[in-house]
Amino acid sequence: MKRYPLGRVIALPAAAALTLGIAACGSANEQGSGQGGDGSGLSGTISGAGASSQEAAQKAWQAGFLADNPDVTVNYDPIGSGGGREQFISGGSDFGGSDAFLDDDELKAAQERCGNVVEIPTYVSPVAVIFNIEGVNELSLKPETIAKIFNQKITNWNDPEIAESNPGVDLPDLAITPVNRSDESGTTENFVEYLKAAAGDEWPHEPSGDWPVKGGEAAQGTSGVVQAVTNGNGAIGYADASQAGKLGTVKVGVGDDFVAYSPQAAAKVLEVSERIEGRGDTSFAYELARDTTEAGTYPIVLVSYALACTDYDDPAKADVVKSYFNYMISSEGQQASADNAGSAPISDALRKELQPAVDAIGAGS
Repeated sequence: MKRYPLGRVIALPAAAALTLGIAACGSANEQGSGQGGDGSGLSGTISGAGASSQEAAQKAWQAGFLADNPDVTVNYDPIGSGGGREQFISGGSDFGGSDAFLDDDELKAAQERCGNVVEIPTYVSPVAVIFNIEGVNELSLKPETIAKIFNQKITNWNDPEIAESNPGVDLPDLAITPVNRSDESGTTENFVEYLKAAAGDEWPHEPSGDWPVKGGEAAQGTSGVVQAVTNGNGAIGYADASQAGKLGTVKVGVGDDFVAYSPQAAAKVLEVSERIEGRGDTSFAYELARDTTEAGTYPIVLVSYALACTDYDDPAKADVVKSYFNYMISSEGQQASADNAGSAPISDALRKELQPAVDAIGAGS
């Protein structure tokens, strides 16, 4: 089964590992305060790697719990989703972050490493279609139009198809420069997944973390795309919405309406999407309803997963990982991420569903 990805935010330089102090947390419904009590009995270091989208959330989680847990350190290297999955599967990291759930082969390899795999969505964020046109702050574009632009079939901003969806907007006679990620990217995979599902025949390319269209301009990481669009008059790209800054953004055609990105509109996608079955009780992978016509839903969404094991060799390490994951899904942790990164907090109902998977993190059965 093809994986349907989810989530990416800020791009840290890969060389700069993010070091986090994490609280001892237990029940997510108690704001992460259970597993290690007040944190005084929890100590040790765990290391993770993966999606750069999680950087802002990781910083928020660090700020909230560093002071309460001086004996705990969590290292997170935002090397990207593909690298994060590879390191986790090979045993090079204690936990992983990925903008796509593990595919069948990856899941099997990860299970061989560490028992059942805990795979839960911890970061949900809209992906913004960003552009740079002087004097224009917002555009409305249908999925087919977005596909044609990035497939280089529409090449000028005053194209009649763009004008039709934007009456009254002064569109310049200006060449369009599409900007895409140069590195393998969960953000790319999410964006292409949306185009494939929503734009029909106008997007003939299969979903992948590698950008499928030659030409245009390529940039490394989320920050690279944002910089390229910022510096390029007439440029358009895609990036985690938290990084859109002052760039123009696109309202996306959904049914008969155009929907602007927001955490609330992004969160609605999970409500209309279904969990993929047959992957085990601790895997919460979702097939996103990218082609939804549900009013008020923003369908270009990043859902970033956290990956862990149910069978670690070191019980103390397992305790730290479990406590960290408990905090990530807690209402407090989700709100901290929302405040710092503009993400969409998971619902209380989903939190309750995820809790048994987090509880399964340990040092063997």
